[in-house]
Amino acid sequence: MLNIINNSNDPYFNLALEEYLIKQAALDDDKLILWQNAPAIVIGKHQNALAEINYHYVQENNIQVVRRLTGGGAVYHDPGNLNFTFLLNRDNFATTDFSVLAEPIIYCLSTLGVRAEFNGRNDICVDYKKFSGNAQYLYKNTLLHHGTILFDSDLTVLGQALKPKKKYISRAVRSVQSLVTNLKPYLPGGLNLPTFKQLLAESIIAYHNRPYQEYQLTAKDIQAVNRLVADKYSTWAWNFGSAPAFAYQKELTFAGGSLTLHFNISHGLITECKFYGDFFEQQTVQELEAILTGRHYEEAGLQSLLEKVDASQYIRGLTSEQLMSCLF
Repeated sequence: MLNIINNSNDPYFNLALEEYLIKQAALDDDKLILWQNAPAIVIGKHQNALAEINYHYVQENNIQVVRRLTGGGAVYHDPGNLNFTFLLNRDNFATTDFSVLAEPIIYCLSTLGVRAEFNGRNDICVDYKKFSGNAQYLYKNTLLHHGTILFDSDLTVLGQALKPKKKYISRAVRSVQSLVTNLKPYLPGGLNLPTFKQLLAESIIAYHNRPYQEYQLTAKDIQAVNRLVADKYSTWAWNFGSAPAFAYQKELTFAGGSLTLHFNISHGLITECKFYGDFFEQQTVQELEAILTGRHYEEAGLQSLLEKVDASQYIRGLTSEQLMSCLF
């Protein structure tokens, strides 16, 4: 089993690396990656990112949002969180049972005196508190199984970042809230994350009864991964635009009356925009609706657009700043 050495903390690069290794890399052996991210929210393949995050908190605290290949719910990553990825040939590992594939993690912790258990559909817990969520993706004859390990994460930030302030009507998969904990208090005193990471790598490979081999990413590997980052993982289209169709509604009271804004959004585009309320028009409000329809539902782009539009010309007493507060 190859231990892929990845010292990047770039969330876009790290998620792109998984796709590269499962779809493009010419490495035949089973693979392990242990990796960490700078502060990020990683959302499941079928989720609406905007329905999972506290959007303004995430923006203000420079927390990246990135979509992964696998399903399941949104998770928070920071340097105190250790992630593991197994890339397994199905000829060697016929099972896709989450609990079986989580056993190497549980085994390693048992050697350190920690009694962890697999619980529910995809969690590893200690004292009935979740410290690891797991997910899977199957590509041809290779299974990608990955998960988180909350070692010493900032749980306050986690709680704020994953607390959405807006309500969206969507067919997207919503995250299930769980009581979470860091693992560090349960481990022997003085055990830091770098040491735990090395112990975990050695334990996982020993559990699978494989010789320990390290693989350093080549310049060719890194170039290919960075291409995936540029083309996919860092793009708004993948991280936000890939969400299933959803609707958004917001009410506002302002100097000119009351306003209800309703959007339908599909593939990241505003497909329908309607304004309702007891406001007075200057120019017909349908013109403003037409300006917004067909645009990407993305804050920077709409901000730039509305800087060129005087909202009060359509809805008396409404400023473009108030309209932006409605949109997001």
